Amino acid sequence: MAAESTSAAVQRFLDGLGGDASPEPIVRELLDRAVRRLQCLSGAILHRSYPRLTQPPLNLSTDELLGGVVAGLLTAMRTVRPRTVREFFALAAQHMRWQLNDLARRLDQQPAVVGLHEEGLPAPLTSASGLTQDARRMLDAIDKLPEDEQEAFNLVRIQGLTYSEAAEVVGVSAKTVQRRLNRARVLLAEQLADLQPGVRSQESDVRSQELHGKG
Repeated sequence: MAAESTSAAVQRFLDGLGGDASPEPIVRELLDRAVRRLQCLSGAILHRSYPRLTQPPLNLSTDELLGGVVAGLLTAMRTVRPRTVREFFALAAQHMRWQLNDLARRLDQQPAVVGLHEEGLPAPLTSASGLTQDARRMLDAIDKLPEDEQEAFNLVRIQGLTYSEAAEVVGVSAKTVQRRLNRARVLLAEQLADLQPGVRSQESDVRSQELHGKG
């Protein structure tokens, strides 16, 4: 008999959350079964979107993030009952981002330690969380994508799932995930057209010509 897939197992546990009995034993079994997928999601979001948090002074690891996410899900699922695999992993990803955003915000609020040899140097353009203004624009643009396209982009490009894995989570075909991801790319390219290297180069040339003309 073929081994039960992670998505099928998660759905089975979710179906068992009904009734008045304490959900904690079922939730613990669910999280134990889904731990590898959750670890993959945690690692992908941490290292792709918040790489600064993996460096000193925090040195955050995937397992540390996962531990906090599991604890948060145990608490949240006492009252929040995802009905589908898609809703469960969306809830997990939400908790990951809440924790990472909170850590990044705290890190940004810490005063920078500047050595004597660094006096007189200009302040860095990036925040302590490692996100530049362009990166924040990209994240905002992703958040403004239509729901289906945003979900496909997050699952594949940010969380690192394959088309097949993302399709399993969402409950559609791999081809549908690919089409949604392609639409997301087109929409992002339109919204962030000025960030493309060719456009930046042309804008720089125009500014240079204007300055020389004024001289």
